[in-house]
Amino acid sequence: MYVKKAIVGTLTGITLFSMSCKQNPDQADANPNWDESNAFFAESTLPYQTADFEKIKNKDFKPAILEGMRRQVEAIDKITANTEAPTFDNTITELEKSSALLKRVSSVFHLLVGAHTNDEIKAINQELSPKFAAHNDGIYLNDALFQRVKQLHDQQASLGLTSEQARVLDVYYQEFVRSGANLKPEQKETLKKLNQELASLTTKFGDQLLAATKSGSVIFTKEELDGLSESELEAFKQEDGTYAIPLNNTTQQPIAASLHKKESRKKLFDAGWNRTEKGDDNDTRETLITIAKKRAEKAELLGFKNYAEWSLQGSMANKPDQAKKLMDQLSPYAVGSATQEAKEIQDLINKEADPFTLTAADWDYYAEKIREQKYALNLNEVKPYFEMNAVLEQGVFYMAEKLYGITFHERKDIPVWQEDVRVFEIFNEDKSPIGLFYVDFYARESKRGGAWMSNIVTQSKLLNQAPVVYNVCNYQKPAAGQPTLLSPDEVITMFHEFGHGLHGFLSDVTYPTVAGTSVSRDFVELPSQFHEHFAFLPEVLTNYAKHYKTGEVIPESLIAKMKAAQNFNIGYGLTEILSASLLDMEWHTISSTADIKDVATFEQEALAKYGINLATVPPRYRSSFFNHVFGGGYAAGYYSYTWAETLDNDAFQWLMDNGGMNRKNGQIFRDKILSKGNTKPSDEMYREFRGKDATIDAYLKMKGFDQKTTFKNNNKVDAKI
Repeated sequence: MYVKKAIVGTLTGITLFSMSCKQNPDQADANPNWDESNAFFAESTLPYQTADFEKIKNKDFKPAILEGMRRQVEAIDKITANTEAPTFDNTITELEKSSALLKRVSSVFHLLVGAHTNDEIKAINQELSPKFAAHNDGIYLNDALFQRVKQLHDQQASLGLTSEQARVLDVYYQEFVRSGANLKPEQKETLKKLNQELASLTTKFGDQLLAATKSGSVIFTKEELDGLSESELEAFKQEDGTYAIPLNNTTQQPIAASLHKKESRKKLFDAGWNRTEKGDDNDTRETLITIAKKRAEKAELLGFKNYAEWSLQGSMANKPDQAKKLMDQLSPYAVGSATQEAKEIQDLINKEADPFTLTAADWDYYAEKIREQKYALNLNEVKPYFEMNAVLEQGVFYMAEKLYGITFHERKDIPVWQEDVRVFEIFNEDKSPIGLFYVDFYARESKRGGAWMSNIVTQSKLLNQAPVVYNVCNYQKPAAGQPTLLSPDEVITMFHEFGHGLHGFLSDVTYPTVAGTSVSRDFVELPSQFHEHFAFLPEVLTNYAKHYKTGEVIPESLIAKMKAAQNFNIGYGLTEILSASLLDMEWHTISSTADIKDVATFEQEALAKYGINLATVPPRYRSSFFNHVFGGGYAAGYYSYTWAETLDNDAFQWLMDNGGMNRKNGQIFRDKILSKGNTKPSDEMYREFRGKDATIDAYLKMKGFDQKTTFKNNNKVDAKI
């Protein structure tokens, strides 16, 4: 997952919070708490202008953010007061520079909101969220500023702009229009109120979910956890002798695959499934219904039928129907395959001494049994070869050097936000420096669930900034002295987030608005998912997959088993992600007057509508803990993972057809995708890289689906995306 915090100068992409400015008394007045004692008062003197986490205190954030807003208000006032005719430099370039302080502070603040929060930070975030929304409206609903941008856009052909400048201008213009610049004054006031309400509500949803997940750890006795190893048990052991299993942010809890007792699996699944539906302060249902309806109201105010239609402007799909079309093409394969997988599991259960009907809580446990039977592959046999630091340094970094010629050197002299965080300096093949890369891998109570990438500093030639990028994951920290052994899925997650990281720190553009990952949602996952393919590519795998005790390279026999099982359980995996994507789309195609009384009923009816309502395969995220869309920036955009997966399979097929993992192919991908940011429309950029539009053919091939299968529906499988 990629998380983008947007302010002016970083306008597009996925927005967790929309941050720009509005002139109001809170922001325009002098800030009495802003002085030299604030850690953000002066620019950082650390390498690459990275944040000095040893000096930053919680109390620094609010005054620094408000000062950043005030300075941006001041800068925009100067732009609009300029009596000279608008030019790219006196309008767009000045806008790009206007948010320097605000971006410097807010990038660190939102890092901590997600990765290392506390009650004080959460309170500041709740207070400032509506101010960020108001600040944003202060720019995009500022008519004097819009008229300058519009005049430039209308005259674009005669301005002699570079291709990147033309793209930046177009991005700004479209964002103004998308944000309501053409509304009437009274409509703008209504929109401002809606934006502030939505900012507060999405922050509230995230806080409720974090609290529910944190308090939802499930208490077991040792006997209930039969199936876990002694080292795993030690990591969960409490002072009173019980064992607390923390909840993963997804519907399924991975550790259930090892639990022998059905009652324990059900206890864990139910705790996760119901974590935010207990009728307490952390119950998110009322919050999410309100969010969905207010988003619909906003879209209608802006002239759109629903929020999805408004949100998908500028994406590769562009319209909800196009996104649904792709999911409709794939759902018969998903459901058909998952149904066969369920039958196979049920047949296995029926052979047991005490047979029962398969439930969602049992799926992972019995799927592992099937995997062992069919492929003689036990995940506990594989994990000793996947030690976390080896995966990073001999796997991920090795891949990056072979493809892009970049190398990494650990820096232990740079302050971090938590003791487990590591920092690496990145270098090109010619030893020239690129930037910094932080990794924060372990789960903790102060961190929200999931995995993501973002920037502390965004690459920009205009601002003379080199990239400072971070990856966050949630791997279980072992007991002291024990190695961190990853599952295959966790290995893939590391490669995925690093792919986002590459997109950020290989960016090579002038203007921050179009830097790095500032692309459409259904394109931003291409680099991340493309790099997942290298996790188990034999050349990479044998370089990092060495037994943590003996140093033995993973044997060929085990690699063969992994390859044979690579598409095992594919129906389940595709069904759970498609059902979540369709659920997201249903929530964001309602009208503002929709009568929704019960979240569970809405979910059931939505999934039944698309024929993807399998009782044993729940959505990857239930609505009430679907943070991507109700607390993050993927509203009406969760489909983008599947959309981008068709792109990444097509791209990887190109790579394998042209010699595989080598510097030549890596340089092509770097030059045409990773370095370009949003300097061109995504579909145009992909065609220039690939020579044609992508189809789902490579996706079906790599997933092991035969296009002649009986799962196929009537849609053409060669439709371009």
